[in-house]
Amino acid sequence: MNWSISFEPLISWPLLALALVPLALLVLVGLWFRQRGSVFRFIALLALAAALFNPVFLNEEREPLKSVVALVVDRSQSQDIGERTKQTDEALAGLQQRLGRFKQFDVRVVEAGKSEAAEERTETRLFGALEGAFRDVPPSRIGGAIMITDGEVHDAPPGAPDFNAPLHALITGNDHEKDRRIRFENAPRFGLVGKPLDMSYRVISTENETGPVDVRVSVNGEQVAVEHATVGQAMPLQVTIPGAGRNIVELAIDREPGELTDTNNRAVALIDGIRENLRVLLVSGEPHAGERTWRNLLKSDASVDLVHFTILRPPEKQDGTPINELSLIAFPTRELFVEKIKDFDLIIFDRYQHRDVLPILYYDYISEYVEKGGALLIAAGPEYAGESSIARTPLMAALPAMPTGEVVDKAFYPRLTELGQRHPVTRGLDGSATEPPHWSRWFRTIGVQNPEGEVVMKGADNRPLLLLDRKGEGRVGMLLSDQGWLWARGFEGGGPHVQLYRRIAHWLMKEPELEEERLTADGRGMVLEIRRQTMADDPGPSQIITPSGKTLTVKLDKSEPGVFLGSVETSEIGLYQVANGDLTALAHVGPVNAPEFADVISTENRLKAPAEATGGSVRRLASSTALGSDVMLPSIVPVRSAGAASGNDWIGLRTTDDSVLKAVSRVPLFGGFLGLGLLLLAMGSMWYREGR
Repeated sequence: MNWSISFEPLISWPLLALALVPLALLVLVGLWFRQRGSVFRFIALLALAAALFNPVFLNEEREPLKSVVALVVDRSQSQDIGERTKQTDEALAGLQQRLGRFKQFDVRVVEAGKSEAAEERTETRLFGALEGAFRDVPPSRIGGAIMITDGEVHDAPPGAPDFNAPLHALITGNDHEKDRRIRFENAPRFGLVGKPLDMSYRVISTENETGPVDVRVSVNGEQVAVEHATVGQAMPLQVTIPGAGRNIVELAIDREPGELTDTNNRAVALIDGIRENLRVLLVSGEPHAGERTWRNLLKSDASVDLVHFTILRPPEKQDGTPINELSLIAFPTRELFVEKIKDFDLIIFDRYQHRDVLPILYYDYISEYVEKGGALLIAAGPEYAGESSIARTPLMAALPAMPTGEVVDKAFYPRLTELGQRHPVTRGLDGSATEPPHWSRWFRTIGVQNPEGEVVMKGADNRPLLLLDRKGEGRVGMLLSDQGWLWARGFEGGGPHVQLYRRIAHWLMKEPELEEERLTADGRGMVLEIRRQTMADDPGPSQIITPSGKTLTVKLDKSEPGVFLGSVETSEIGLYQVANGDLTALAHVGPVNAPEFADVISTENRLKAPAEATGGSVRRLASSTALGSDVMLPSIVPVRSAGAASGNDWIGLRTTDDSVLKAVSRVPLFGGFLGLGLLLLAMGSMWYREGR
């Protein structure tokens, strides 16, 4: 019971003062001059004042509140090592049982490290979880916190946390653990394709060993070298980036006997391969309406170095103009097609015909260039169907179709074939989804016979319009119309000429994203996403090997023609191997070289400063001499705010003085007949004394 007194005046305080102050002055004057009856007047005034002030005794019935204790359990992946999970579970059960005996504690169990968000799985953030547990608790009601963890906490403050209560840490693992790990010291994010890239790495051991160790170097899943490193020293490394786009460089060392885990025996670097500027040779025939279309497109591409020659004056043309007055240089045929032909990534013949500018032998060089991995594009016009067609030269061995000699001058909408709807060069072209397509018409098609490769676009009368073919190690494309400039000029609304021409050029130059058969995988948070490009109707399911060696099967669903997608939620951070048919891919899920695995040795050091700043303690659950998982829990003692909060074999949690009001009883002192009787007695005594 809590008794207190309260005043509840019958009239307002200003009126009370206005009534009592003059009376008090009169009574004081009477007392000063020792007038008869002054004492009785004073008593009567006190009785009147007490009645007007209306004092009330209050009896409050209160229920004490509980102190809030947070029990933070580390469930991060490093806690899965060895006997740590078992130690954690035993400690959690024991603490819950012991805390359950104390009615003054409200225990909140918070498990940290199990979030599906990748950024929350890369680090052990126990203090963030602790802050969430105390978010709705007044500071006076916080009794303390107990953390069950291996000590590898990445958000530990350098000093006291943001609450005034003891923090205790119970460390899993053992103090005789050993581990060895590898990490990149320097790993650039970008590298030139086909060029050596300088990197560095270091092998680290907890026992400060300095011996040699073999390091396996793999690029995109294929082992390329075995390096001999010295433990503890920074070692140089040089790798060659094989292709454009994402490349995965992995370093791996063997597991030593007695190591905690081999998870950190691998280090991964993600490097984006960048090609040097692609070199394109564009040879145009006599000037025509669309001559500059290819030139403007290639010039606008910052990744392309363009060499362009236009044959304005064939050898047989004699108009009397002196050579030194011509504005163009002589065509360096030998330099381009013999000495430096291998330097070009793509050769384009734009409405070019054989007119003895190139020696006949040079066409054979171009055909050989294609067979050995080069790229050739024929942008055909009427010349391709004529007597001087380049199809009548040794270049014919590299061409996907021979001309029939027919030129069809007929309006038509370029349309995608069934293959073209799946092929990455033409798939999803802007305007192709409607019938007729939402682009302008063309008016000329060059007839060909027995086309090879893939016909991805068709022209008038369903004739082949765009052919894509492979010859040996190289590629050849043939656009059987010279009307693409109509799209560039905006005729009838134009069309996606930039999109189409650029895709054709980059497919010929073997851009990975435009491969017909391609398997890619990528990690988005903790989700592994798989993308399969194929010309087949159904590629079938994909097989996945997780970092721990488990095998999964993921179904691929059709997203659009030629594209199939699949995804799977994962719980492991690391490299995943994905296979579908003959294709394989690597993907890293989660953060690269996450701090969670950078150092897995259990430690007391990271939590010692914040624990000692609050009067708490840090101690191991397992005995320093024990090799098993048996835990030794300290006793729990409720303590006051000013008392010690830890000892050799006990930990303290603070109790609170806060309470909640349940009910209030009121007892007026001058209420009812008692108040009236006291007032009349005082007034009567004063009257009696005055009357004598």
